[in-house]
Amino acid sequence: MADTIWILEKTESERFPYRVTIQKGQTPLLRLLVQDRWPGQRGNIFCLRAEDESGEFEEIERVPVVSIRRYGRKLSVVLDRAINKRCDFLFIKKRYKTREGEYEQIFWQTEKGLKQHRPRVKLATYKRTTPLHILIAADEKYPWSFGSNRVERKRLPIGDYALLDDEGILAVIERKTFDNMLAEFGRMTAFHNKLTELEAYRYSALVIEANYSDFLNPDKVKYYSPSFTQKAIAEIHAFHPSLSVVFAGNRKLAMQWALCYFHAILSHEEDSPPEKVSEIVAQYGSKKDLKGGSYFTIKNRILTDLREGFTFSFLKELYPDVPESTLRRILNDLRQEGIILCSGRGKNARWFFRE
Repeated sequence: MADTIWILEKTESERFPYRVTIQKGQTPLLRLLVQDRWPGQRGNIFCLRAEDESGEFEEIERVPVVSIRRYGRKLSVVLDRAINKRCDFLFIKKRYKTREGEYEQIFWQTEKGLKQHRPRVKLATYKRTTPLHILIAADEKYPWSFGSNRVERKRLPIGDYALLDDEGILAVIERKTFDNMLAEFGRMTAFHNKLTELEAYRYSALVIEANYSDFLNPDKVKYYSPSFTQKAIAEIHAFHPSLSVVFAGNRKLAMQWALCYFHAILSHEEDSPPEKVSEIVAQYGSKKDLKGGSYFTIKNRILTDLREGFTFSFLKELYPDVPESTLRRILNDLRQEGIILCSGRGKNARWFFRE
């Protein structure tokens, strides 16, 4: 996101004396007229879209953008500076009272300002009243119940439960009982591959009908040791960072969690800012971000598919767009963990798994 910047400019308007622009390269992603340089303790600053490009604008500051994320109708921005670095833009659509149609209201907020004004607690997504459309895997035994929502039994490409929208499968849940998880620990390589496929969906979760403490109880984990099971669980979290892993406690709580999860996802998708604001953050929500998904995806690929040994040049051919420094960091991390070792030097060096 190094080429995405935040620009604050002075305008000639008395009501809106400043203009804020979030720009990627030479393309403006969001441009607003605002009433102050920063919300501070004022709480909310009313904004207008900057439709007119005419006029004189004096640049006051230019700051790199660290991240942009969307939470319902809220767009959260983090800037690369020590203070005044986190803020939100809230986009609201309201109906006209005296005529047909809607109008837009935009507010600029900061965490400090919201704390100062102690606003009423409110979730980012709105409560849904329309039924969900849920698919249950055809081979799922004793499936969960989802109340009055629309439910179908179908063959799913992955997972046990899926949330369907107009464009297809939106979210997937893999359900595991306590005994199911113990069985998966005995085939971790295959389980990682399954979770990687599950993780390919934008919203995905592994929901376990047990508590984490159950896997640390030597009387329950049978032929495994608690030390092994906690390491196996930690490995699942590490290798699949974009997968939600939930220890729901029991079957009933797992069903409740899944239903709330599906409701929140659909609310988040439908309760989006107007126009193209949600498209602004689409490119920043990729699971292939090198700070998260790609590191563990490559690491998992090595652990599952390259156990016969490989060269660094072969790894570069598999991931030509990944910096060499990232690939070397993955190899060094695996070597420090005692998983792989290197034989030879230079171009003839080959990586092997320890016996």
